[in-house]
Amino acid sequence: QVQLVESGGGSVQAGGSLNLSCAASPRFYSHVSLAWFRQAPGMGREAVAAIYTGDGTTYYPDSVKGRFTVSRDKDKNTVDLLMNSLNAGDTDMYYCAVSSSAFDMGELPINYTYWGQGTQVTVAS
Repeated sequence: QVQLVESGGGSVQAGGSLNLSCAASPRFYSHVSLAWFRQAPGMGREAVAAIYTGDGTTYYPDSVKGRFTVSRDKDKNTVDLLMNSLNAGDTDMYYCAVSSSAFDMGELPINYTYWGQGTQVTVAS
């Protein structure tokens, strides 16, 4: 069973930055898909970043491209999300997720098996 714990959420002014981190246990497999999703109340989960550790392929939707960067820290066994130039539209609960497949699972929530509890990001305009 994989356990994921997010940290780094909080409140920030528009234009500011936050760095989310997701610590996992046990260690990630060498080939796995890691992703960050966000969800507003009553809405579905939207991927904001994904990375496939097999070849480093990343995915970002147009809404965050150029502002968000996903990375994996092998030593700390974390997947991190650096968010810059935040705006009010980025206010949501953010979740990290890990797939159970050794293949690139992309950005669909259904392809991810393990989820963290979430961390709130609030951007004041």
